[in-house]
Amino acid sequence: MRVLIVDDERLARAELRRLLSAFPDVEVVGEAAHVEQARQQVAALAPDLLLLDIQMPGGTGFDVLEQLDEPPEVVFTTAYDAHAVRAFSVNALDYLLKPIEAERLAEALERVRQRGHVPRAPEPPRTTGGAPLERVFVRDGERCWLVQLSQVPLISSEGNYSRLHLPGHQPLLLRSLSYLEEKLDPARFFRASRQHLINLDFVETLEPGPGGTLVARLRGGTEVEMSRRQSQHFRERMSL
Repeated sequence: MRVLIVDDERLARAELRRLLSAFPDVEVVGEAAHVEQARQQVAALAPDLLLLDIQMPGGTGFDVLEQLDEPPEVVFTTAYDAHAVRAFSVNALDYLLKPIEAERLAEALERVRQRGHVPRAPEPPRTTGGAPLERVFVRDGERCWLVQLSQVPLISSEGNYSRLHLPGHQPLLLRSLSYLEEKLDPARFFRASRQHLINLDFVETLEPGPGGTLVARLRGGTEVEMSRRQSQHFRERMSL
């Protein structure tokens, strides 16, 4: 398990290294002391797990996640219990209160293992091919969380950004629709028009639309009209 320690306090990083040395399957691949350094280290080292301090000068652990294309597993570390609830609201695997106890660290690492952790080798930035984007970090006001993209029925364009349409929530993602189209699994997501990407797993029915287009009805009742060009592309792809 390749771990990146993100904490602005040198002594805190050193203590975590000491504690992690007791676990033979854990390799500390690097350290970062602030948000930008953490972003760079994640891109360069592709860790499996972030041990991520929440409060740092110039930004927070949540800011780090927001800047990552696809965050690795996350265990927050914090000296403030008040951050714990928020840490879990982003689907973090666990959080550790400072000073960190060896037993709690062992429990957190075991959660990572049980999650089905698979070690990953560092990968170059994806242009074509490679693993599709599976999850993203989003922030909606004070709320922030990790979203599994397989659970998103519809993504719409809002200028240079995209809106994720989830049941009960529609957070804005600071990525363009074209960027997502390139990164997402093409077997699952289809570009229905300039405005929409649809998750094919959520398509319940298809109906003819005006001018030879197709209208996809998604689970929950949302209807998305494909452009004429994409309707033709969809027919060819599905042999309709």
